[in-house]
Amino acid sequence: MSSQKELLDEFVVCINETRYYDAHEALEEIWFPRRFEDNKEMKLLKGFINAAVSFELIKRGRPLSSDRVWKNYEKYRVLLGCFESEHNSRYEALAKLLEKTRAELI
Repeated sequence: MSSQKELLDEFVVCINETRYYDAHEALEEIWFPRRFEDNKEMKLLKGFINAAVSFELIKRGRPLSSDRVWKNYEKYRVLLGCFESEHNSRYEALAKLLEKTRAELI
């Protein structure tokens, strides 16, 4: 199993290479085993996963579905900076990357 840092790095590479499904899979490895925890960091990761799914739906020509999934990203984005994590600065950069990517796709 890869470390969380490695999986976050993989997520960024996949987003930049327009491999949105693979990006989703990278973070799923972190989130899925912990999905039932009441944990703000896991919820934020779920939001990042939703952003990647939203991009994949755009790629597949399903803009309305993409918009619905993007709203899930926005719901969890508000958790940015609301918890202690060694990855907080990385999460800020990820949010910027995702929002820039979304603007370019729509």
